Amino acid sequence: MLLLGIDVGTSSIKVSVVDGASQRTVASAQYPDAEREIISYKHGWAEQSPDTWWQDVKQAIRKAHAGNQYNPQDIGAIGISYQMHGLVLLDEKGDVLRNSIIWCDSRAVPYGEGAFQKIGEDICLQHLLNSPGNFTASKLAWVKEQEPDVFARVSHMLLPGDFIAQRLTGAVTATPSSLSEGIFWDFQANEVSEDVMGYFGFDRDVIPPVQPVFSVHGQLLPEVAAELSLKAGIPVAYKAGDQPNNAFSLNVVEPGEVAATAGTSGVIYAVSEGLTFDQQSRVNSFAHVNHQPAANRIGVLLCINGTGILNRWMRNHTGGAISYAQMNEQAGAIAPGSEGLLVLPFGNGAERMLSNKIVGAHLHNIDLNKHSAAHIFRAGQEGIAFAFRYGLDIMRENGINPTVIRAGKANMFLSQVFIEAFVNATGVPVELHHNDGSVGAALGAGVGAGYFADPAAAFSRRDTTNTVEPGNTLLYDELYAGWKDALQMHLSKG
Repeated sequence: MLLLGIDVGTSSIKVSVVDGASQRTVASAQYPDAEREIISYKHGWAEQSPDTWWQDVKQAIRKAHAGNQYNPQDIGAIGISYQMHGLVLLDEKGDVLRNSIIWCDSRAVPYGEGAFQKIGEDICLQHLLNSPGNFTASKLAWVKEQEPDVFARVSHMLLPGDFIAQRLTGAVTATPSSLSEGIFWDFQANEVSEDVMGYFGFDRDVIPPVQPVFSVHGQLLPEVAAELSLKAGIPVAYKAGDQPNNAFSLNVVEPGEVAATAGTSGVIYAVSEGLTFDQQSRVNSFAHVNHQPAANRIGVLLCINGTGILNRWMRNHTGGAISYAQMNEQAGAIAPGSEGLLVLPFGNGAERMLSNKIVGAHLHNIDLNKHSAAHIFRAGQEGIAFAFRYGLDIMRENGINPTVIRAGKANMFLSQVFIEAFVNATGVPVELHHNDGSVGAALGAGVGAGYFADPAAAFSRRDTTNTVEPGNTLLYDELYAGWKDALQMHLSKG
């Protein structure tokens, strides 16, 4: 059986078709080729159009079909990965009421902070494992107060992947994983949080029926199947946020296993069997794809908003239209440390690991007679690696001490400069795998549809590409210390 995986990213839609028997990727496609922009009407705001996502999903599927590498009628199940924490609002007809307020939007921070204080810090941390912060529940509270006419018409509150599944099947569902990432889930009661719903004044009916991540979330509508040359009635059998799914795609499902990704945002994601939380909510805890009340699988997530988006900014604003591969090559010609140039990559909204502060991106110590674009490229990639180290130290405070980190050979992990800086700054080896979110979603669909007996079976034939070991940690410790001093200067400003 063939399996279709859809990854709803911030920059584009990626789809992959995987042969379930061999677990090999048959075809992949991305749409659009250029990154989608983030709509920002005000400072700290970030929105995208759900209807644009849906059109891009259809275009990506058609593009994959166009390669003639498989028969679309042989696809037997669909899985979805999606950008986390976004808010999609539908009316009773299923029409989108407004743009999605996406993951890096900062407008709801005061609403989450108010809930944290009024519900109570202990209750929030013990039951929700997080402060409500600027997550989905707080975004819905912002809509309720600031756009009451829109809120009055809300029939369903969805996460981005729920929306794509609804467009494919006509059905609306939620999962403990998706609701936990929106800070709607009570881990002690194993149900939607009465504290959150009561404090914000939300009607329980806006939350769709809850079922496991690996389950049938609806069958493909005949009219959609005809439009996309697929077989009507095949199930959408898996939905997961991009970071739990990225971990799943790397076979990170059991306690102690750790994954990383560096796309638009950067993440380290560790699986714990305890109801783990950070007292300051600088790192966050969500239900992993295989979480069950009788067997906790909690994903402890460090998120850095500004990683690949900084790399894109550097490429777009250095005076030349060069490729990422050319950027990496030029950065590789510069010695570690970038001759004193430092970059803080925090220019994409409030950073949770910095206590929801908007620090901004900064370049330090520019020498106009010495530094070139290549220095900026290297300093940017090193700055991102140092941000990972800063966050990993917070995770270590919370008992997460990885001995190896798994990552897909994609996005910034295609750069040898970044990999070198990452392993030496963190002091942790990295296992690189040929996998991505859309492949993980396809394999997840195989589990949810019953083609694979369990998550482990979905990875029985997949291999590691190589492992990169640290080799120059003393130098990078010294470079990191200087970078951290620059960060602390900005944090001290408020």
